[in-house]
Amino acid sequence: MIRYTLKCAEGHGFDSWFQSADAYEALAARGMVSCAICGGTDVTKALMAPRVSVAESAPAEPPAAPAVPDRPLSAPAHPAEQMLRALREHLQKSSTYVGGRFAQEARAMHLGEADERPIHGEASPAEARALIEEGVPIAPLPILPPDKTN
Repeated sequence: MIRYTLKCAEGHGFDSWFQSADAYEALAARGMVSCAICGGTDVTKALMAPRVSVAESAPAEPPAAPAVPDRPLSAPAHPAEQMLRALREHLQKSSTYVGGRFAQEARAMHLGEADERPIHGEASPAEARALIEEGVPIAPLPILPPDKTN
């Protein structure tokens, strides 16, 4: 595993882990590396310091205590994360989660075969493309990070 410090075109910095350097390059070439804050796919490696191991013979100093964050771990790290969290909460309160049946449910409502109601769920890229081509009004939602817990 390798950790890279990345930066998007909007200037957001974030870290991400990859199986290998080749895995990062392959994902980046296919546009599958996206910003953890804004979702943009124009992402590059940022300048980072190499991780160097200390020789076994050198006396090991105890690691420094980690810095205490000035916010609880459960608090959003960025205003964009706060907006995503508010979006998720609104979505969960005002719509029905239909999981992998999203495409079927949305299509049935569009065709008048089911009562219209706000729903959310998952659809493959092919299913979403088909819905759009059929004129079904859908909108992709950003992937929301899981809540941080201790």
